[in-house]
Amino acid sequence: MQVLWYNYLMKTKENPAENFIKIIKELKKENEQLKQQNQWLMEQFRLSKHKKYCASSEHNSVDQICLFNEAETTGVLTIPQPGFTEVKAYHRKKSRLITDKLPDDLPIEIIEHELPKTERFCPECSSELHEMGKETREEIKIIPAKAVIIRHVRYVYSCRKCESTSDHVPIVKADMPEPVIKGGFASPDTIAHIASQKFMMASPLYRQEQEWKQNGIMLSRQTMSNWLIKASEDWLEPIYLAMKHRLCKHDVLHADESALQVLKEPGKTPHSKSYMWLFRTSGEAKHQIVLYEYQPDRKHIHPEKFLKDFSGYIHADGYEGYHKLPGNIMVVGCLAHLRRKLFDALKILPKDKQPGSNAAKGVEYCDKLFHLEKQFASLSPENRHKERERQSKPLINEFFNWMEQLNALPNTLLGKAAYYAKSQRKYLERYLLDGRLEISNNRAERSIKPFVIGRKNWLFSNTPNGAKASAIYYSLIVTAIENGLNPFEYLSWILTNAPNLGKSGYVTKIEDLLPDSDKIPSNVFVPKPKGTAPEKYAWEEDK
Repeated sequence: MQVLWYNYLMKTKENPAENFIKIIKELKKENEQLKQQNQWLMEQFRLSKHKKYCASSEHNSVDQICLFNEAETTGVLTIPQPGFTEVKAYHRKKSRLITDKLPDDLPIEIIEHELPKTERFCPECSSELHEMGKETREEIKIIPAKAVIIRHVRYVYSCRKCESTSDHVPIVKADMPEPVIKGGFASPDTIAHIASQKFMMASPLYRQEQEWKQNGIMLSRQTMSNWLIKASEDWLEPIYLAMKHRLCKHDVLHADESALQVLKEPGKTPHSKSYMWLFRTSGEAKHQIVLYEYQPDRKHIHPEKFLKDFSGYIHADGYEGYHKLPGNIMVVGCLAHLRRKLFDALKILPKDKQPGSNAAKGVEYCDKLFHLEKQFASLSPENRHKERERQSKPLINEFFNWMEQLNALPNTLLGKAAYYAKSQRKYLERYLLDGRLEISNNRAERSIKPFVIGRKNWLFSNTPNGAKASAIYYSLIVTAIENGLNPFEYLSWILTNAPNLGKSGYVTKIEDLLPDSDKIPSNVFVPKPKGTAPEKYAWEEDK
């Protein structure tokens, strides 16, 4: 063995000690790589396990150590300090919180329950009974939808005298509204019902087909699809374009996108990804506009083309495509995305190691910034900008300075959160530039949810025309909801007026059909329920 080892060394001409040290270094390097890989795999396992079995809420644990324990964390700037008044102590029975309320304007059907006259005698002395009071309880009664046939009969008139004395007989016809689809039997109410069921209630057409069948009406999903596309192309697309024109006049917008599968996309396989883009107004707008746009891919040219007439701020996530927009559009980052990454890094830690960890400290920094935004919510944009300069800016500088010094392994969740924070810093800080801007892009994320929920039910679009029509219907329905309109009543009103535009008794121009029009009748509006809870940030809600 020694002879062989000597011959090997003579051939290689290497020092045994140096060779041994080299092998040790390579083994240590490989061992460190395996440790990092194992740590990454364990993080992914714990995160997957948490998403599958644990609550999805991003609330902090109640027993988590708070790193910001200042008095102003619970203060509100706009509420004056209350005085002190001594009151007499008393005890009151705790009542059950009731959030279900019936509207006051519902029709009331009264059913009275009386004793027969033959039984209105006292059981003790047989004297006649008199009415001393009433007991009342209320129930809500649901009347299922019923289909009826509306038969339009238009009378035609002619002149008897001209018939006998003239070679020309004038014929006069009574006015009759134009149909929403010529040659079809669809009414505005029918198309509005199908659209609201699919795009608001996420009920696919095949389920609606079964519902029609249960009522004895054989209406195929193909017919319903054709109705939706035809009505969209003829009457709704001009309204969509007018809304887009108004959207681009605003100074602050939000944007987001989500994947969509289109089976018959030219030049693409059925399993390839297409995208539904979303652009909407911000909270500073008086009337909200939410627009969806279908595109076959996620290239940056699509938002650039959509926003060619826009100049101002746009809230977006960290997708690089938004950062390629022209210089007249300034991208504002989303701090909720950063918080979510830090929260994921926190979730994978054992509970006893969560308090005081770097991930917990990062989440607490974000929570502090969001808490300040809640305090500033009722301020004017000018005062909000001043308060951000005074309170938020020093804190966000402290946060990013701490993040710069954070030594986290690149492949860990905390390391990825740190990299995201460092690479996106100039976008994440931009909400401090203007009081009209928001700290996150949650407004767009909430608006994309109706589409995401619907996609889970109807799964895909069959053709690009169907995907385009879906974008238009989602735009009108979500915008209607944002402006306090009943989507079914609004679509029905549009599809009644659009084919008869300019006629007596109907609206005269496309702008009259927009959600902020003063021509919209009162029955289209939904009364806002009393005691509505304040709007929450998306990261505060259960997903």
